[in-house]
Amino acid sequence: MKILLLAFLFFTCLPGYSQFKLSGAAQRMNADCIMLTPDEQYVRGLAFHTTKVDLSNQFEIEFDIYLGNKDEGADGIVFVMHNDPRGFNAYGTWGECMSYGRWSKFYVSGDFISPSIAIEFDTYENFRQNDPTSDHIAYLENGTNYHEVYWNSNNKNFNLEDDLMHNFRLNWNPKNHQLQVWLDRQKVYESNKDLVNEIFAGETQVIWGFTASTGRAHNLQYFCLRRWAKYTLPQVKPAEKEGD
Repeated sequence: MKILLLAFLFFTCLPGYSQFKLSGAAQRMNADCIMLTPDEQYVRGLAFHTTKVDLSNQFEIEFDIYLGNKDEGADGIVFVMHNDPRGFNAYGTWGECMSYGRWSKFYVSGDFISPSIAIEFDTYENFRQNDPTSDHIAYLENGTNYHEVYWNSNNKNFNLEDDLMHNFRLNWNPKNHQLQVWLDRQKVYESNKDLVNEIFAGETQVIWGFTASTGRAHNLQYFCLRRWAKYTLPQVKPAEKEGD
């Protein structure tokens, strides 16, 4: 029996900000970029794409983030994938939780986004979240900002509030449950976890987007989406028999 191997690759270009549902202080800047927070105290902004991502397919998302120009500013941006019952209206606590999580891992009430996974770009030290003194990147789950592991390039002076755009890329491969994250071409996180079953209770279609907030300290914070590539995994099926 002959075997026919089919593989497809679909690229979806997403320059249009109209494809995001905005809430809080989030505003459209131009055709490519969305401001999450202005340089003001105690504001939050969220932007969720109106098309869900399918975790049964491999995909890659690339975007640039801007986290301000004041090293003493706050609080950061979070990339989120979630299946919260509130859907596109989900939000978390402001300030150090960046509109994603909650004040403490032991505090199970209040506002937080769950079930979910997230990558935080944290620009302010908060002892309750086990933050280092420097800016850092960390993987989060289910609306909890507390983390044991983080990435800061082993640099106690690592700074994301440098008035520069930083390139972020995330790749998901469901075949081996591999999640990989890069910042400015450096791999900052990698794991192999069955997100569909361990986080999302078997659901493959999840909402994705960005959250951010400020507190007493503040910065202008925005993102620019560059690319969303969706890959359909190879499928193997029998070819028709000759003579049929």
